[in-house]
Amino acid sequence: MSRDSNGNKKPRISKISNSGSSPKPRGTKSARPRTEKPVERKEPKEPKAPREPRLMSQSEAKSYEKTFDKPASRKMGKRIGKSFDSSSKFDKGPSKSGVKKPYKKPFVPVDEAEKTRSFVQKRRFDKLAKETPKESIRLNKYIANSGICSRREADDLITQGLVEVNGKPVTEMGYQVQKTDRVVFDGQGITPEKPVYVLLNKPKGYISTTKDDKARKTVLDLVANASPYRLFPVGRLDRSTTGVILLTNDGHMTKKLTHPSFAMKKIYHVTLDRKLDRADLNMIQEGIRLEEGIAEVDSISYIEGKPKNEVGIELSIGWNRVVRRIFQKLGYEVELLDRVLFAGLTKKNIKRGHWRILTDLEVNTLKMI
Repeated sequence: MSRDSNGNKKPRISKISNSGSSPKPRGTKSARPRTEKPVERKEPKEPKAPREPRLMSQSEAKSYEKTFDKPASRKMGKRIGKSFDSSSKFDKGPSKSGVKKPYKKPFVPVDEAEKTRSFVQKRRFDKLAKETPKESIRLNKYIANSGICSRREADDLITQGLVEVNGKPVTEMGYQVQKTDRVVFDGQGITPEKPVYVLLNKPKGYISTTKDDKARKTVLDLVANASPYRLFPVGRLDRSTTGVILLTNDGHMTKKLTHPSFAMKKIYHVTLDRKLDRADLNMIQEGIRLEEGIAEVDSISYIEGKPKNEVGIELSIGWNRVVRRIFQKLGYEVELLDRVLFAGLTKKNIKRGHWRILTDLEVNTLKMI
């Protein structure tokens, strides 16, 4: 039913064909005969002839090169950087981000005298350099720096009138001593220097004196950097003798170690020109008469594991060239003479020509002798 414009329904009128045939059901299509199209066969195309290379003109070549010289443009926030090329890595070497080579310090030649000084010895040397005396100094510190006693004990010596300055006894506490003043204690002049004790392994060819008229090398040349103060050798070793020798600025210690009454023990390693007979060894043990008297030795023996021409001798006398003269008296020549011990000090861990500063324990041991 269809509706008109007024909303009234109209009856639907079906159209019937005049042929009288039944109407086609709804939803069906009329079948039409299909006509098949002939299949067209495509013939294969002939291959194109290869394009012949064309040479660029000079202007075209320049424009072509400029395109590669331009830097890459930034696109959409992408990071600009050089593209990775493995060939450049091998041509230019490893990149900076790789493993770095260990840093090598340049070779700097070290002075032998500086090399022998250990860290502890260098620290002691710096400490001594800072303690160099000023223009004036208190008398008790002056005495203490000379190595005689402590400051408290120096005060007692001053109050007792045992210290003289420029020939007059001083009992005033806090007395200031000038550098030009002469201070005397126990009849001997003293200096305000900090006592320094240096042990040297003396090599051959050096003499053990402070200076030489013939301009020969002295032991002070080997210990020039050991102390800011002037040092003096304790005792003497002749030019061809090697081994232990002590140098210090302590006058009291020097006098104590060299005086015959203290009888400081010394041990020498002697190498002779020939084997030492047992009878001669026994004669040396009993004592050999020299110009000064009978040279008595504490002990003498062959060195274990060495040939019979090498012996060790221990004695306390300090006569000039006494060891060489003992063997020359019996017809032997001393080829090598090395002092291995002096006043309990040895040359252990000290190379020939090198030195070291004594420890506080060693200094206290020397003072108790």
